[in-house]
Amino acid sequence: MNSLELRASLGLAGIYALRMLGMFLILPVFAIYAQTLHGADNHTLIGLALGSYGLTQALLQLPLGMLSDRIGRKKVIYGGLVLFAIGSFVAAGAHDIVTLTIGRVIQGSGAISAAITALLADLTREENRTRAMAMIGMSIGTTFAVSLVAGPLLAQYIGVNGIFALTGVLSLAALVGVWLIIPDPAISRFHSDTEANTKRLPAVLKNPQLLRLNYGIFALHAAQMAMFVTIPFALIKTAGLDKAHHWEVYLPVTVIGFLLMVPAIIYGEKKSKLKQVFIAAIAIMTVAQLGMALALDSFWQIVVWLGLYFIAFNILEATLPSLISKIAPADAKGTAIGVYNTAQSFGLFMGAAAGGWLYGHYGAAGVFGFTSVLMASWLLASFSMQAPQAVRSVMFHIGEDWRGSPQQLSQQLSALTGVSEAVVVLEDRVAYLKVSQQTWDEAAVKQLIQATY
Repeated sequence: MNSLELRASLGLAGIYALRMLGMFLILPVFAIYAQTLHGADNHTLIGLALGSYGLTQALLQLPLGMLSDRIGRKKVIYGGLVLFAIGSFVAAGAHDIVTLTIGRVIQGSGAISAAITALLADLTREENRTRAMAMIGMSIGTTFAVSLVAGPLLAQYIGVNGIFALTGVLSLAALVGVWLIIPDPAISRFHSDTEANTKRLPAVLKNPQLLRLNYGIFALHAAQMAMFVTIPFALIKTAGLDKAHHWEVYLPVTVIGFLLMVPAIIYGEKKSKLKQVFIAAIAIMTVAQLGMALALDSFWQIVVWLGLYFIAFNILEATLPSLISKIAPADAKGTAIGVYNTAQSFGLFMGAAAGGWLYGHYGAAGVFGFTSVLMASWLLASFSMQAPQAVRSVMFHIGEDWRGSPQQLSQQLSALTGVSEAVVVLEDRVAYLKVSQQTWDEAAVKQLIQATY
Protein backbone atom coordinates (compact mmCIF):
# COMPACT_ATOMS: atom_id res chain seq x y z
CA MET A 1 0.00 0.00 0.00
CA ASN A 2 1.17 3.53 -0.69
CA SER A 3 0.79 6.27 1.93
CA LEU A 4 -2.56 7.50 0.56
CA GLU A 5 -4.06 4.00 0.56
CA LEU A 6 -2.80 3.28 4.07
CA ARG A 7 -4.17 6.60 5.33
CA ALA A 8 -7.55 5.95 3.73
CA SER A 9 -7.73 2.35 4.96
CA LEU A 10 -6.79 3.11 8.55
CA GLY A 11 -8.97 6.22 8.64
CA LEU A 12 -12.07 4.54 7.27
CA ALA A 13 -11.55 1.48 9.48
CA GLY A 14 -11.47 3.88 12.42
CA ILE A 15 -14.67 5.61 11.27
CA TYR A 16 -16.37 2.23 10.89
CA ALA A 17 -15.17 1.17 14.34
CA LEU A 18 -16.51 4.35 15.95
CA ARG A 19 -19.95 3.70 14.50
CA MET A 20 -19.95 0.08 15.62
CA LEU A 21 -18.82 1.23 19.05
CA GLY A 22 -22.15 3.03 19.36
CA MET A 23 -24.00 -0.25 18.93
CA PHE A 24 -21.69 -2.60 20.81
CA LEU A 25 -20.91 -0.52 23.92
CA ILE A 26 -24.52 -0.49 25.06
CA LEU A 27 -25.18 -4.14 24.18
CA PRO A 28 -24.26 -5.74 27.54
CA VAL A 29 -25.95 -3.02 29.64
CA PHE A 30 -28.91 -1.87 27.53
CA ALA A 31 -31.64 -4.19 28.83
CA ILE A 32 -30.85 -3.49 32.50
CA TYR A 33 -30.79 0.26 31.86
CA ALA A 34 -33.94 0.31 29.72
CA GLN A 35 -36.09 -1.31 32.42
CA THR A 36 -35.44 1.70 34.69
CA LEU A 37 -37.11 4.10 32.23
CA HIS A 38 -40.74 5.13 32.32
CA GLY A 39 -42.99 2.75 30.39
CA ALA A 40 -40.42 -0.05 30.24
CA ASP A 41 -42.26 -2.52 32.47
CA ASN A 42 -42.94 -4.49 29.28
CA HIS A 43 -39.90 -6.46 28.08
CA THR A 44 -41.23 -6.43 24.53
CA LEU A 45 -40.69 -2.67 24.47
CA ILE A 46 -37.13 -3.14 25.72
CA GLY A 47 -36.45 -5.59 22.92
CA LEU A 48 -37.96 -3.26 20.33
CA ALA A 49 -35.86 -0.35 21.62
CA LEU A 50 -32.70 -2.42 21.37
CA GLY A 51 -33.51 -3.86 17.94
CA SER A 52 -34.94 -0.76 16.26
CA TYR A 53 -31.41 0.29 15.33
CA GLY A 54 -31.10 -2.85 13.20
CA LEU A 55 -34.42 -2.25 11.44
CA THR A 56 -33.50 1.16 10.03
CA GLN A 57 -30.02 -0.14 9.20
CA ALA A 58 -31.56 -2.98 7.19
CA LEU A 59 -33.94 -0.69 5.32
CA LEU A 60 -31.39 2.00 4.45
CA GLN A 61 -28.02 0.29 3.94
CA LEU A 62 -28.42 -0.55 0.25
CA PRO A 63 -30.34 2.63 -0.75
CA LEU A 64 -27.78 4.92 0.88
CA GLY A 65 -24.94 3.01 -0.74
CA MET A 66 -26.55 3.56 -4.13
CA LEU A 67 -27.21 7.21 -3.28
CA SER A 68 -23.48 7.67 -2.67
CA ASP A 69 -22.90 6.76 -6.33
CA ARG A 70 -25.00 9.76 -7.33
CA ILE A 71 -24.27 12.52 -4.87
CA GLY A 72 -20.83 11.48 -3.60
CA ARG A 73 -19.50 9.19 -0.88
CA LYS A 74 -18.53 11.83 1.63
CA LYS A 75 -21.89 13.60 1.50
CA VAL A 76 -23.67 10.38 2.49
CA ILE A 77 -21.09 9.66 5.18
CA TYR A 78 -21.39 13.17 6.63
CA GLY A 79 -25.17 12.87 6.70
CA GLY A 80 -25.05 9.43 8.30
CA LEU A 81 -22.66 10.52 11.03
CA VAL A 82 -24.81 13.54 11.83
CA LEU A 83 -27.91 11.34 12.08
CA PHE A 84 -26.06 8.87 14.28
CA ALA A 85 -24.94 11.72 16.56
CA ILE A 86 -28.48 13.16 16.77
CA GLY A 87 -29.89 9.73 17.62
CA SER A 88 -27.22 9.23 20.27
CA PHE A 89 -28.02 12.53 21.95
CA VAL A 90 -31.77 11.81 21.81
CA ALA A 91 -31.15 8.42 23.47
CA ALA A 92 -28.86 10.04 26.05
CA GLY A 93 -31.61 12.43 27.12
CA ALA A 94 -34.40 9.84 27.12
CA HIS A 95 -36.46 9.43 30.28
CA ASP A 96 -38.93 6.95 28.79
CA ILE A 97 -38.73 3.89 26.57
CA VAL A 98 -40.47 5.56 23.62
CA THR A 99 -37.92 8.38 23.41
CA LEU A 100 -35.10 5.87 23.74
CA THR A 101 -36.56 3.88 20.85
CA ILE A 102 -36.81 7.03 18.72
CA GLY A 103 -33.16 7.75 19.43
CA ARG A 104 -32.21 4.22 18.38
CA VAL A 105 -34.22 4.53 15.16
CA ILE A 106 -32.41 7.77 14.30
CA GLN A 107 -29.06 6.16 15.12
CA GLY A 108 -29.78 3.30 12.75
CA SER A 109 -30.82 5.66 9.95
CA GLY A 110 -27.19 6.73 9.68
CA ALA A 111 -26.53 3.58 7.64
CA ILE A 112 -23.21 4.47 6.01
CA SER A 113 -21.41 1.13 5.89
CA ALA A 114 -21.97 0.72 2.13
CA ALA A 115 -20.82 4.30 1.45
CA ILE A 116 -17.66 3.74 3.54
CA THR A 117 -16.69 0.57 1.66
CA ALA A 118 -17.42 2.28 -1.67
CA LEU A 119 -15.18 5.20 -0.71
CA LEU A 120 -12.49 2.75 0.37
CA ALA A 121 -12.71 1.13 -3.06
CA ASP A 122 -12.34 4.55 -4.72
CA LEU A 123 -9.17 5.20 -2.72
CA THR A 124 -7.39 1.84 -3.09
CA ARG A 125 -5.97 -0.02 -6.03
CA GLU A 126 -7.49 -3.37 -6.91
CA GLU A 127 -4.48 -5.38 -5.72
CA ASN A 128 -4.72 -3.78 -2.25
CA ARG A 129 -8.51 -3.77 -1.90
CA THR A 130 -8.78 -7.07 -0.03
CA ARG A 131 -6.17 -5.98 2.51
CA ALA A 132 -7.98 -2.68 3.03
CA MET A 133 -11.32 -4.43 3.58
CA ALA A 134 -9.63 -6.79 6.04
CA MET A 135 -8.66 -3.75 8.13
CA ILE A 136 -12.33 -2.82 8.43
CA GLY A 137 -13.21 -6.39 9.36
CA MET A 138 -10.54 -6.44 12.07
CA SER A 139 -11.75 -3.11 13.44
CA ILE A 140 -15.29 -4.50 13.81
CA GLY A 141 -14.15 -7.65 15.61
CA THR A 142 -11.87 -5.72 17.94
CA THR A 143 -14.57 -3.16 18.70
CA PHE A 144 -17.05 -5.90 19.61
CA ALA A 145 -14.65 -7.62 22.01
CA VAL A 146 -13.54 -4.37 23.64
CA SER A 147 -17.12 -3.13 23.99
CA LEU A 148 -18.30 -6.15 25.98
CA VAL A 149 -15.68 -5.34 28.60
CA ALA A 150 -15.77 -1.54 28.37
CA GLY A 151 -19.57 -1.22 28.31
CA PRO A 152 -20.22 -2.33 31.91
CA LEU A 153 -17.21 -0.36 33.15
CA LEU A 154 -18.29 2.85 31.42
CA ALA A 155 -21.87 2.38 32.63
CA GLN A 156 -20.57 2.28 36.19
CA TYR A 157 -18.85 5.66 35.88
CA ILE A 158 -20.87 7.68 33.36
CA GLY A 159 -24.11 5.71 33.09
CA VAL A 160 -25.69 4.31 29.95
CA ASN A 161 -27.01 7.74 29.04
CA GLY A 162 -23.40 8.90 29.32
CA ILE A 163 -22.36 6.15 26.90
CA PHE A 164 -24.95 7.39 24.40
CA ALA A 165 -23.66 10.94 24.78
CA LEU A 166 -20.08 9.72 24.35
CA THR A 167 -20.91 7.91 21.12
CA GLY A 168 -22.61 11.06 19.87
CA VAL A 169 -19.46 13.07 20.52
CA LEU A 170 -17.30 10.37 18.90
CA SER A 171 -19.57 10.44 15.85
CA LEU A 172 -19.03 14.19 15.47
CA ALA A 173 -15.29 13.64 15.91
CA ALA A 174 -15.47 11.01 13.16
CA LEU A 175 -17.17 13.56 10.92
CA VAL A 176 -14.21 15.90 11.38
CA GLY A 177 -11.89 12.96 10.74
CA VAL A 178 -13.55 12.22 7.40
CA TRP A 179 -13.11 15.87 6.43
CA LEU A 180 -9.48 16.25 7.53
CA ILE A 181 -7.96 12.76 7.24
CA ILE A 182 -9.74 10.88 4.44
CA PRO A 183 -8.58 11.99 0.98
CA ASP A 184 -11.04 12.92 -1.75
CA PRO A 185 -10.99 10.29 -4.53
CA ALA A 186 -9.58 11.39 -7.88
CA ILE A 187 -12.14 9.13 -9.61
CA SER A 188 -15.35 7.83 -8.05
CA ARG A 189 -16.97 4.93 -9.88
CA PHE A 190 -19.08 1.86 -9.21
CA HIS A 191 -17.18 -1.15 -7.83
CA SER A 192 -18.73 -4.59 -8.26
CA ASP A 193 -16.63 -6.02 -5.44
CA THR A 194 -17.93 -3.62 -2.77
CA GLU A 195 -21.28 -2.24 -3.98
CA ALA A 196 -24.70 -3.70 -4.67
CA ASN A 197 -25.83 -3.82 -8.29
CA THR A 198 -29.60 -4.10 -8.74
CA LYS A 199 -29.04 -5.97 -12.00
CA ARG A 200 -27.20 -8.73 -10.15
CA LEU A 201 -29.73 -9.02 -7.30
CA PRO A 202 -31.79 -11.79 -8.97
CA ALA A 203 -28.72 -13.99 -9.39
CA VAL A 204 -27.72 -13.45 -5.77
CA LEU A 205 -31.22 -13.93 -4.33
CA LYS A 206 -31.78 -17.13 -6.32
CA ASN A 207 -28.48 -18.74 -5.34
CA PRO A 208 -29.32 -21.45 -2.78
CA GLN A 209 -25.79 -21.48 -1.36
CA LEU A 210 -25.87 -17.73 -0.69
CA LEU A 211 -29.42 -17.92 0.68
CA ARG A 212 -28.24 -20.50 3.19
CA LEU A 213 -25.47 -18.18 4.36
CA ASN A 214 -27.86 -15.22 4.51
CA TYR A 215 -30.18 -17.22 6.74
CA GLY A 216 -27.17 -18.13 8.84
CA ILE A 217 -26.10 -14.54 9.50
CA PHE A 218 -29.73 -13.63 10.21
CA ALA A 219 -30.04 -16.46 12.75
CA LEU A 220 -26.63 -15.80 14.31
CA HIS A 221 -27.35 -12.15 15.05
CA ALA A 222 -30.97 -12.77 16.02
CA ALA A 223 -29.66 -15.19 18.66
CA GLN A 224 -27.04 -12.66 19.74
CA MET A 225 -29.57 -9.91 20.38
CA ALA A 226 -32.04 -12.25 22.08
CA MET A 227 -29.22 -13.40 24.33
CA PHE A 228 -28.31 -9.88 25.41
CA VAL A 229 -31.93 -9.17 26.30
CA THR A 230 -31.68 -12.10 28.72
CA ILE A 231 -28.14 -12.84 29.95
CA PRO A 232 -27.61 -9.55 31.85
CA PHE A 233 -30.62 -10.39 34.04
CA ALA A 234 -29.36 -13.95 34.55
CA LEU A 235 -25.96 -12.66 35.68
CA ILE A 236 -27.71 -10.50 38.29
CA LYS A 237 -30.52 -12.81 39.45
CA THR A 238 -28.89 -16.23 39.12
CA ALA A 239 -25.18 -15.51 39.46
CA GLY A 240 -25.64 -12.66 41.93
CA LEU A 241 -23.16 -10.54 39.96
CA ASP A 242 -23.60 -6.78 40.06
CA LYS A 243 -23.88 -5.21 36.59
CA ALA A 244 -20.65 -3.27 37.12
CA HIS A 245 -18.78 -6.60 37.26
CA HIS A 246 -20.31 -8.29 34.24
CA TRP A 247 -17.14 -7.52 32.30
CA GLU A 248 -15.35 -10.05 34.51
CA VAL A 249 -17.41 -12.75 32.77
CA TYR A 250 -17.28 -11.31 29.26
CA LEU A 251 -13.51 -10.72 29.23
CA PRO A 252 -12.28 -14.32 29.65
CA VAL A 253 -14.93 -15.89 27.40
CA THR A 254 -14.28 -13.43 24.55
CA VAL A 255 -10.50 -13.91 24.83
CA ILE A 256 -10.86 -17.69 24.82
CA GLY A 257 -13.21 -17.46 21.85
CA PHE A 258 -10.73 -15.33 19.90
CA LEU A 259 -7.73 -17.54 20.72
CA LEU A 260 -9.51 -20.70 19.58
CA MET A 261 -10.93 -19.00 16.48
CA VAL A 262 -7.52 -18.33 14.93
CA PRO A 263 -6.26 -21.95 14.62
CA ALA A 264 -9.72 -23.11 13.51
CA ILE A 265 -9.77 -20.63 10.61
CA ILE A 266 -6.17 -21.40 9.62
CA TYR A 267 -6.96 -25.12 9.60
CA GLY A 268 -10.12 -24.63 7.55
CA GLU A 269 -8.42 -22.44 4.94
CA LYS A 270 -5.09 -24.25 4.66
CA LYS A 271 -6.53 -27.78 4.66
CA SER A 272 -9.63 -26.94 2.55
CA LYS A 273 -11.80 -27.98 5.51
CA LEU A 274 -13.80 -24.77 5.80
CA LYS A 275 -17.15 -26.56 5.53
CA GLN A 276 -16.25 -28.95 8.34
CA VAL A 277 -15.04 -26.10 10.59
CA PHE A 278 -18.17 -24.12 9.74
CA ILE A 279 -20.58 -26.96 10.58
CA ALA A 280 -18.68 -27.77 13.79
CA ALA A 281 -19.04 -24.13 14.90
CA ILE A 282 -22.80 -24.16 14.23
CA ALA A 283 -23.07 -27.40 16.22
CA ILE A 284 -21.20 -25.82 19.16
CA MET A 285 -23.49 -22.80 18.94
CA THR A 286 -26.54 -25.07 18.99
CA VAL A 287 -25.23 -26.85 22.09
CA ALA A 288 -24.62 -23.48 23.79
CA GLN A 289 -28.18 -22.32 23.08
CA LEU A 290 -29.70 -25.61 24.24
CA GLY A 291 -27.59 -25.45 27.37
CA MET A 292 -28.89 -21.97 28.16
CA ALA A 293 -32.45 -23.16 27.57
CA LEU A 294 -32.11 -26.16 29.88
CA ALA A 295 -29.56 -25.26 32.56
CA LEU A 296 -29.03 -21.63 33.46
CA ASP A 297 -29.22 -22.09 37.22
CA SER A 298 -25.74 -21.18 38.44
CA PHE A 299 -22.84 -18.84 37.75
CA TRP A 300 -20.64 -21.57 36.30
CA GLN A 301 -23.36 -22.85 34.01
CA ILE A 302 -23.70 -19.35 32.57
CA VAL A 303 -19.91 -19.09 32.14
CA VAL A 304 -19.66 -22.48 30.37
CA TRP A 305 -22.47 -21.74 27.94
CA LEU A 306 -21.16 -18.25 27.23
CA GLY A 307 -17.69 -19.72 26.64
CA LEU A 308 -19.06 -22.16 24.06
CA TYR A 309 -21.13 -19.37 22.54
CA PHE A 310 -18.16 -17.06 21.97
CA ILE A 311 -15.96 -19.83 20.58
CA ALA A 312 -18.64 -20.60 17.98
CA PHE A 313 -19.58 -16.96 17.38
CA ASN A 314 -16.02 -15.86 16.61
CA ILE A 315 -15.45 -18.74 14.19
CA LEU A 316 -18.75 -18.11 12.41
CA GLU A 317 -18.20 -14.35 12.19
CA ALA A 318 -14.85 -15.01 10.51
CA THR A 319 -15.91 -17.82 8.16
CA LEU A 320 -19.21 -16.40 6.86
CA PRO A 321 -17.66 -13.46 4.92
CA SER A 322 -15.02 -15.81 3.53
CA LEU A 323 -17.71 -18.22 2.33
CA ILE A 324 -19.69 -15.37 0.75
CA SER A 325 -16.57 -14.29 -1.16
CA LYS A 326 -15.85 -17.83 -2.37
CA ILE A 327 -19.43 -18.62 -3.44
CA ALA A 328 -20.68 -15.31 -4.89
CA PRO A 329 -20.28 -14.74 -8.66
CA ALA A 330 -17.00 -12.96 -9.33
CA ASP A 331 -18.75 -9.82 -10.61
CA ALA A 332 -21.46 -9.79 -7.91
CA LYS A 333 -19.45 -9.99 -4.70
CA GLY A 334 -20.55 -6.50 -3.61
CA THR A 335 -24.20 -7.35 -4.25
CA ALA A 336 -23.89 -10.58 -2.25
CA ILE A 337 -22.25 -8.75 0.65
CA GLY A 338 -24.97 -6.07 0.55
CA VAL A 339 -27.73 -8.68 0.84
CA TYR A 340 -25.75 -10.46 3.56
CA ASN A 341 -25.39 -7.24 5.59
CA THR A 342 -29.09 -6.50 5.21
CA ALA A 343 -29.98 -10.00 6.47
CA GLN A 344 -27.68 -9.42 9.44
CA SER A 345 -29.40 -6.15 10.34
CA PHE A 346 -32.85 -7.73 10.09
CA GLY A 347 -31.56 -10.43 12.42
CA LEU A 348 -30.54 -7.78 14.96
CA PHE A 349 -34.06 -6.36 14.92
CA MET A 350 -35.99 -9.62 14.92
CA GLY A 351 -33.82 -11.22 17.60
CA ALA A 352 -34.14 -8.30 20.00
CA ALA A 353 -37.89 -7.94 19.47
CA ALA A 354 -38.59 -11.68 19.76
CA GLY A 355 -36.20 -12.01 22.70
CA GLY A 356 -37.92 -9.21 24.61
CA TRP A 357 -41.38 -10.65 24.03
CA LEU A 358 -40.35 -14.21 24.89
CA TYR A 359 -38.50 -13.16 28.04
CA GLY A 360 -41.53 -11.24 29.26
CA HIS A 361 -43.88 -14.19 28.67
CA TYR A 362 -41.76 -17.33 29.11
CA GLY A 363 -38.51 -16.27 30.78
CA ALA A 364 -34.99 -17.25 29.78
CA ALA A 365 -36.06 -20.80 28.82
CA GLY A 366 -38.47 -19.39 26.22
CA VAL A 367 -35.79 -17.11 24.75
CA PHE A 368 -33.18 -19.81 24.42
CA GLY A 369 -35.73 -22.35 23.22
CA PHE A 370 -36.32 -19.93 20.33
CA THR A 371 -32.60 -19.43 19.65
CA SER A 372 -32.03 -23.18 19.86
CA VAL A 373 -34.58 -23.71 17.09
CA LEU A 374 -32.83 -21.04 14.99
CA MET A 375 -29.44 -22.70 15.42
CA ALA A 376 -30.72 -26.24 14.93
CA SER A 377 -32.48 -25.28 11.69
CA TRP A 378 -29.29 -23.61 10.46
CA LEU A 379 -27.28 -26.70 11.40
CA LEU A 380 -29.62 -28.96 9.42
CA ALA A 381 -29.48 -26.65 6.41
CA SER A 382 -25.67 -26.47 6.53
CA PHE A 383 -25.19 -30.21 6.01
CA SER A 384 -26.36 -29.91 2.41
CA MET A 385 -24.18 -26.93 1.55
CA GLN A 386 -21.59 -27.42 -1.13
CA ALA A 387 -18.02 -27.45 0.12
CA PRO A 388 -16.52 -24.14 -1.03
CA GLN A 389 -13.73 -24.23 -3.58
CA ALA A 390 -10.24 -23.49 -2.28
CA VAL A 391 -10.16 -20.17 -4.08
CA ARG A 392 -9.69 -16.51 -3.32
CA SER A 393 -10.79 -13.39 -5.12
CA VAL A 394 -8.30 -11.17 -6.93
CA MET A 395 -8.74 -8.10 -9.11
CA PHE A 396 -6.68 -6.49 -11.86
CA HIS A 397 -7.05 -3.07 -13.43
CA ILE A 398 -7.39 -3.27 -17.21
CA GLY A 399 -6.53 0.32 -18.08
CA GLU A 400 -8.63 3.38 -18.73
CA ASP A 401 -7.95 3.34 -22.49
CA TRP A 402 -8.63 -0.34 -23.05
CA ARG A 403 -11.29 -0.95 -25.73
CA GLY A 404 -11.13 -4.72 -26.22
CA SER A 405 -13.85 -7.34 -25.84
CA PRO A 406 -14.69 -8.05 -22.19
CA GLN A 407 -16.18 -11.41 -23.14
CA GLN A 408 -13.07 -12.49 -25.04
CA LEU A 409 -10.67 -11.44 -22.30
CA SER A 410 -12.86 -13.18 -19.71
CA GLN A 411 -12.65 -16.41 -21.70
CA GLN A 412 -8.89 -16.10 -22.11
CA LEU A 413 -8.38 -15.49 -18.41
CA SER A 414 -10.68 -18.39 -17.47
CA ALA A 415 -8.55 -20.72 -19.59
CA LEU A 416 -5.40 -20.00 -17.58
CA THR A 417 -4.15 -22.54 -15.06
CA GLY A 418 -5.61 -22.05 -11.59
CA VAL A 419 -8.34 -19.59 -12.67
CA SER A 420 -11.80 -20.98 -11.87
CA GLU A 421 -13.80 -17.89 -12.86
CA ALA A 422 -13.03 -14.60 -14.58
CA VAL A 423 -15.30 -11.70 -15.45
CA VAL A 424 -14.14 -8.46 -17.04
CA VAL A 425 -16.41 -5.51 -16.23
CA LEU A 426 -15.68 -2.68 -18.64
CA GLU A 427 -17.50 -0.04 -16.54
CA ASP A 428 -15.32 -0.88 -13.52
CA ARG A 429 -12.16 -1.19 -15.66
CA VAL A 430 -11.46 -4.34 -13.65
CA ALA A 431 -10.99 -8.05 -14.25
CA TYR A 432 -12.51 -10.01 -11.36
CA LEU A 433 -11.03 -13.49 -10.88
CA LYS A 434 -11.40 -16.43 -8.56
CA VAL A 435 -8.13 -18.30 -8.42
CA SER A 436 -6.77 -21.43 -6.78
CA GLN A 437 -4.87 -20.66 -3.62
CA GLN A 438 -2.05 -23.01 -4.68
CA THR A 439 -1.85 -23.33 -8.46
CA TRP A 440 -2.68 -20.01 -10.10
CA ASP A 441 -0.02 -18.19 -12.11
CA GLU A 442 -0.15 -14.49 -11.25
CA ALA A 443 2.52 -13.62 -13.80
CA ALA A 444 0.54 -15.27 -16.61
CA VAL A 445 -2.59 -13.32 -15.66
CA LYS A 446 -0.73 -10.01 -15.61
CA GLN A 447 1.01 -10.80 -18.89
CA LEU A 448 -2.27 -11.59 -20.63
CA ILE A 449 -3.96 -8.42 -19.35
CA GLN A 450 -0.98 -6.24 -20.30
CA ALA A 451 -0.89 -7.78 -23.77
CA THR A 452 -4.38 -6.45 -24.44
CA TYR A 453 -3.41 -2.79 -23.88
